[in-house]
Formats: sequence, structure tokens, C-alpha cells
Amino acid sequence: MTTHSFRRQQINLANWRLQPYSQWTFQNAGEIVPSATIASRRKPETTLRALGGLASLPVDDLSGATSLEQFLARHSTDAFVVMRGGEFAAEWYSPHCDPSRPHLIFSITKSMTGLLAAALVERGMVAYETRTDEVLPEMRGSAFADATLRHLLDMQVSVDFVDDYLDTQGAFDRYRRAMLWNPEKGGADAPPLRGFLASLSKASHPHGTQHAYHSINTDMAGLFLEAATGRRFADLMSELVWKPLGAHSDAFITVDREGASRAAGGMSTTARDLARVGEMIRLRGAGIIAQAQMADIWSGGNSTIWAAGDQAWLFDGGSYRSCFYHDGRGCLAGIGIHGQWLWIDPSTETVIVRLSCEPVPVNEKLDHAVIAMLRAVAIAS
Repeated sequence: MTTHSFRRQQINLANWRLQPYSQWTFQNAGEIVPSATIASRRKPETTLRALGGLASLPVDDLSGATSLEQFLARHSTDAFVVMRGGEFAAEWYSPHCDPSRPHLIFSITKSMTGLLAAALVERGMVAYETRTDEVLPEMRGSAFADATLRHLLDMQVSVDFVDDYLDTQGAFDRYRRAMLWNPEKGGADAPPLRGFLASLSKASHPHGTQHAYHSINTDMAGLFLEAATGRRFADLMSELVWKPLGAHSDAFITVDREGASRAAGGMSTTARDLARVGEMIRLRGAGIIAQAQMADIWSGGNSTIWAAGDQAWLFDGGSYRSCFYHDGRGCLAGIGIHGQWLWIDPSTETVIVRLSCEPVPVNEKLDHAVIAMLRAVAIAS
């Protein structure tokens, strides 16, 4: 049993994403923020694997060469899982991480939303080219009114907004209060997520012309999918993805006061179940998501728009499609703040999951080191 340096009563909405509390809260987000269950088939988990020979694999760190095991421990890794050819090959867990507990995956939730959209498009329940205001009339007059589902999923929405993760006074703080992730201020409730998104204005450029990463786009996509189908996000994900996948454990997603799901970053799952998602993607849908939809995701987005966008620092020659990153070398990734990674390398039949509680939301130098580490693990024999 892990003993932490803090007590539960010290944790609140103002500090739950900060260390040391995040060592516990990222595995217990449903106790901090209201959450909906994404039901699984609830199967017993198989025996965990050791890191084995990968422990001593040389990898580049910020200050020079180190071993993989040292890299994982040094950089606040909670869970690390490697699959090869569809089998669990190696795992590592920090002393404070319970492998059976769902871990918050932050913006890898976006990739899950992209998969859910693909499943719904294949069934004819939604269409990528449908405008937001056609399914959500309350968005008329907002930045999102004439944005299509495709614009939302590809981060090509024109909206006057800045993703400032450390903001405690401005628009991003109001956004987080709307989703119940930050504490209220001055006794005045923030509007729920739907109302907050409806208040945002368009930027000067047209939709579809720039890659600008905004989590609000994927939260709007979640509202779009719910409105178009008349079903809740968690129920759709369970029915169309989670149960067909054979996930062993229930997942969870945070919700606002109206029950709207945080489709951009609120999902929690075990590292192993996330690896199973990656394996399904590697197999081009595995009969769960139609091959044509997966082919579209694997084909990548507009690399020219990506190169001029605000995330080009991540991958030279990369792109972004349906909430997945293309690394420009044939791999797909889902990425979340505080060090969450899903990495899929079809050339080596490898899927890697890294879940973490890094102290800052985004660390560009560390992200580049993590990318190099993931590539090294994928090609290691």
C-alpha cells in the first residue's frame, strides 16, 4: 500500500493537477470531478509483465544518455506499457501507481473522440461535413456556427481563444470552471460547458485554413456527437468502442453540471486498456472501426497547414487528422498534457503507452526526449 506525503483533505479543485497531489488524483479523477462511466465487459486482467531487458535500453535524456528505467522514474512516469504483435511485452509502474486503476489521459481523450466520430460516420449517424449549427442551433452567432465536424476534429476552427493551461484569471480559467475542473470565484457560477462555448467569437481567418490547437474544438465535437445521436458520450463510447474492443476495466469521463462530457480531455482508463486501443488502431480498426475510416485517419491531415501551425515544433513533416498526430515517419500518436502518450508504430508492430504526472502541462524539451525514447523502444529487439 502506497503512503503519500499528503492527506486527502488537502486536495481541492485549486491544486488537484499539481504535484505531489497528482500522483493520486490522476488515478482518482472521478473523486475530484463528477464523472460518467464508460462500461466495459469487466474481464479479469492477465498477469503483468516486467520491463525486462528494456530496463537498461540506452535512451537520450535532457542532460545526456541514461537507461529507459531511469528515464521513466526521473520524469514522473506512472505507467509504461509496451505491446508487440498484439501481446503485452513489457511494463513498468511507479510505486504510487495501481495498474488496475484508471488513469486520467487528458488529451488522448481527443483521439478517443476521433474514433467515436469515425464509428458514428460509418453508421450514417453523423457526417464530417455537417455544420455545427445544424445540430446545435444554440451555437448560431458563435465561432462554431459554420464550423463542420471535420474542422472540429482536425483543429482547423477559427476561434478567438488561447489555450493557457496556467491561466487563473482569464478565458481559459472560465473554460475550466465551466467543466468543473477549477474552483468557482466570487460566488458566481460559470456557465456550463455548452454556454461557455456559445459565448466565443470567431478569429479573423476562415475555418479550414490554419492548424490552431484548442481543446474547446474537441469539447464542441463531443456536444455535436451527443446532439446528432441523442445519446450520451459515455454510452456511445461504451457501446461502439469500449465493449467491442474487449476493454477489461470500466473507463470514466468527467462531466459538467449538465452532464456534458469533457470530450477533449476528461477520460480515464488503465494503461493496458489504452494499449488495447492502440493495437486496434494498428490493425486498422480490427473490425471495430471500419477500415475505410481508419484508412482516412492513417492517411494524415494537411501537412502544409500543420507546418504553419502552432504545434509544428512537435513533428517535422507531421500532420493532424481526427485528433491523431502523424509523426511524419509512419507512426500515429495521441498526446495529453502532463506526459500522456499513446504511440503506434506499424513498422515494428509496436504500441506504447506512457501515463504520467509531470509537474507542468507542457514541456517542449521533454516532449522531444519522450518522442526519441518512444522511437528507441519501438525499434529495440
